[in-house]
Amino acid sequence: MTPSREFPAQRLLSTKEAAHYLRISPRKLWTMTNCREITSVRFGAGHRQSVRYDVADLDAWVDAHKKGGKR
Repeated sequence: MTPSREFPAQRLLSTKEAAHYLRISPRKLWTMTNCREITSVRFGAGHRQSVRYDVADLDAWVDAHKKGGKR
């Protein structure tokens, strides 16, 4: 991924940033995370836990779910 104004060169994105990156709602991303459909990185414990998403994992998820077209 190339750095841009909208997505700076950072490896881990917040839930809001990752949802925006995938063009889905944060609620949909949480559902996917809770179902273990998409990988997340968690820091801390309890109610102070922070969840982040690795851009490489988001890109891999997109690649794994591509359909149609000839290859």
